Amino acid sequence: MIRIAIAAAVAALLLAGHASAQSADEAAPAKRAQVAQSRTSIVVTPRRRQLSPDAKRHCEAWLEQEYRVSGTVIVPRQRCWWQ
Repeated sequence: MIRIAIAAAVAALLLAGHASAQSADEAAPAKRAQVAQSRTSIVVTPRRRQLSPDAKRHCEAWLEQEYRVSGTVIVPRQRCWWQ
């Protein structure tokens, strides 16, 4: 009698886990679509001067050593300008 109860409990747990996995798989595409719609776009424009309509922002990036108390580390650096 105890074996039947244990087998029934294990079967119920397996079925419940399978059902929740299916519902999670079905909800994943809807969640991705919602995230994709909620993203905003950013337009970068200069503050101080008016540029021509075909002006572009150019950036230069590099890695640089920085000396800290814990030791030397490599950090990213970036410089941008309008042209």
